[in-house]
Amino acid sequence: MKTKLKRALCLALALVMMLAFAACKKDEEVPAETSPTQKEEPKDTQTASPPPTQEVEEKPAETPTPPAPVPEAKTLVVGYSMFSQKFSPFFGKTAYDMDVANMTQVQLLINDRVGNIIYNGIKGETYNYNGTDYFYSNIADFDVVQKPDGTVDYNITIRDDILFSDGVKMTVDDVIFNLYVYSDPKYDGSSTFYSLPISGMQSFRTGVSADIYDKYEEIGYAILAAGPDNTNYANWTEDQQDAFWTTCFYEGGIAFTQEIIDTCVASYSRYMSMVWNSEVALGMFAWGFGWPGDADDDEDEDIFYTNSGEEFNIAGGHEPTVDDYWNELLAEYGEDIDELNYESAGSALEDLIVLAFISNEGPKDPDAGGEIMNVSGIKRTGDYSLTITTDYFEATTIYGLALQVAPLHYYGDKNQYDYANNKFGFPKGDLSLVKAKTTTPVGAGPYKFLSYESGVVSFEANESYYKGAPKTKFMRFQEVTDGDKLAGVVSGSFDITDPSFSVTAVESIKEYNSNGELSGNTIVTSTVDNLGYGYIGICANNVNVGGNPNSEASRNLRSAIATLLAVFRSTVNHSYYGDRASTIQYPISNTSWAAPRPNDAGYREAYSIDVNGAPIYTDAMSAVQKEAAALEAAIDFLKAAGYTFDEASGMFTAAPAGASLIYEAIIPADGVGDHPAYGVLTATKEALASIGLTLEINDPVDSNVLWTALESGQAELWCAAWQATIDPDMYQVYHSSNIVGQGGTDSNHYAIADEELDNLILEARLSADQSFRKATYKRCLEIIMEWAVEIPNYQRQNAIIFSPQRVKMDTVTPDITTFWGWANDLELIEVN
Repeated sequence: MKTKLKRALCLALALVMMLAFAACKKDEEVPAETSPTQKEEPKDTQTASPPPTQEVEEKPAETPTPPAPVPEAKTLVVGYSMFSQKFSPFFGKTAYDMDVANMTQVQLLINDRVGNIIYNGIKGETYNYNGTDYFYSNIADFDVVQKPDGTVDYNITIRDDILFSDGVKMTVDDVIFNLYVYSDPKYDGSSTFYSLPISGMQSFRTGVSADIYDKYEEIGYAILAAGPDNTNYANWTEDQQDAFWTTCFYEGGIAFTQEIIDTCVASYSRYMSMVWNSEVALGMFAWGFGWPGDADDDEDEDIFYTNSGEEFNIAGGHEPTVDDYWNELLAEYGEDIDELNYESAGSALEDLIVLAFISNEGPKDPDAGGEIMNVSGIKRTGDYSLTITTDYFEATTIYGLALQVAPLHYYGDKNQYDYANNKFGFPKGDLSLVKAKTTTPVGAGPYKFLSYESGVVSFEANESYYKGAPKTKFMRFQEVTDGDKLAGVVSGSFDITDPSFSVTAVESIKEYNSNGELSGNTIVTSTVDNLGYGYIGICANNVNVGGNPNSEASRNLRSAIATLLAVFRSTVNHSYYGDRASTIQYPISNTSWAAPRPNDAGYREAYSIDVNGAPIYTDAMSAVQKEAAALEAAIDFLKAAGYTFDEASGMFTAAPAGASLIYEAIIPADGVGDHPAYGVLTATKEALASIGLTLEINDPVDSNVLWTALESGQAELWCAAWQATIDPDMYQVYHSSNIVGQGGTDSNHYAIADEELDNLILEARLSADQSFRKATYKRCLEIIMEWAVEIPNYQRQNAIIFSPQRVKMDTVTPDITTFWGWANDLELIEVN
């Protein structure tokens, strides 16, 4: 595999529509889908740059005899990171662009402050949070019915009084139009609605029935196995083979390339300005296939260069296309599918080629009966109701229905909508009508989009908003560098923003406030736990005894290392983060409803049990005493694993077969130790050295060293972070089918293969009982730690800051959480 120049971690493509406006600082990622996404932990940044100049609104012109003064309309100004101007509910990819679209839209489904779904949105529901009852309402009701045959009906009813901002009434046909955009085979936005187990979805996207699909899937993989030089046409025609290796190979390659681009845009939008806001260029740059010219060199400062020698003056209008990127991949690897798969952002190229083959050749089959033009599982049941039917129940499906309802008459063509005749507002396979409105969103949300000029998005209150016109008439999202966000609030340029919550930022906020606190007269700070957590991983395939990852000896070996890593976490985390992070005890984000709580039965500190199952620590122990106790416990674990211990010297002198006295930990700390877990590794290294083992810390300048090791299954120990979701589905990361090289998602880097764990993950996924699911996930977490393949480390915080001098804080939604952000109840916010 070639070493990528700038590639950062994009291991799991998991993107869905957001359930609520972001409540915390985003790491330039659209929230993950039903599984966490792995990423490099962002570093703290400084906030010392001068703020940008505030724009001044024009005042009404004076007249010779002026009437009584009219109060000037107030404007709420929010400091934002850079936009890509894809302000579409369908095709927005960066979190910042999606927030622009969100201002103009309403959603079918919302959640409360802890992530619970609001099923009765029309009448509303009341839930208690921190001793206070809060009322939640929305535009739709959901009734979920599990039927005896295993299928599930999601019966949806929308309000009959919703108006879009242009005065047009919303009906269920608007909802259906949206569903078909997301279902279309040519849809290439961030939503994965089409991946839900909706009845007939696969048939609609491929255009063929299940039988025809299976037939041509089998033919496709057979052609693939036979190769392009095959001359035996007993089971397919020569034309089909030619189409496979030309048209279908190309279409699969374009889809493969687009997936890379989408992943990079979702994860690394903060670098968009470096490539003149070109998504394709960002994908090339992040994956190491191109780079921007030197800003200090007048001759090439505006040029984007590719590995093959192509040059693009993006600022001058010559932007690389998806085809250009695909050609770069071909220039690097030729048409070798296995080699091309090294660059995958999730899907295997061969699967995409076969899918294109099914879609192109299947409808031509005499038994196909023509192309399938609707999704059988989407049924219109009234002017304001519909039913979505799935083939089976999955707890995560409901989250995939949290879609925005954009207007058919604006994004599509009402003349092309005829439900009875399978016409849904645009030609199947042609989304050009929808894409034409990408930069100018329209919807039924609290604000109307006015313009985007010079880095400023302007909004005006939607007088038709169903919850009432917003109290603040105008709103602006203004681009600003992260370093200027804090200073911008202090100077008056912004009213609200989300600075990096670094040590420097914390100290600066305290200095600005006369009370020396994070919230005071100049700045009010709202902190929430990040939807994700940091961890240290151990690969069972590479750290074991006798080649058996699941043996008791192998578990004891990993437990020895994990016990030492765990004991140093609290001290190091406090040193690195201060009060901005907490040490966690289970491999799950504390924001999740499924996370074990200290008062839960059986709750305990991570890796605090010795080889005999007895507690290692007592409450009276100091940090130094705990470290000594952990070392003794590690010695006992290693003895039980079969290591040879010299009592006289207190050192291990030999490892059992298949194990080692030396292990490597890779940490993406920029080569200078700048990472939250670096201190944990160094302390563990010293402890292991004192008993004869060596922990080599590999801190590469290029973090691709880590990602390459993980993708190839070669890493022994590593440090990273997971981006989590509201629902803690563990399938992608911990199910044995997803171990690297097993043909699944390749996201199980721990190589944990446990039958009990596999079964429990599936049981939890297929249950609607949250109490059962929480108990089941608790057992899953225990199994993961019994394998000693993941050491949960820290839960860091994100922050939103407000100017109390300009924002009436008593009008901002109270009790902001990870799942309920400042932009909820947006219509109530007032400015001074």
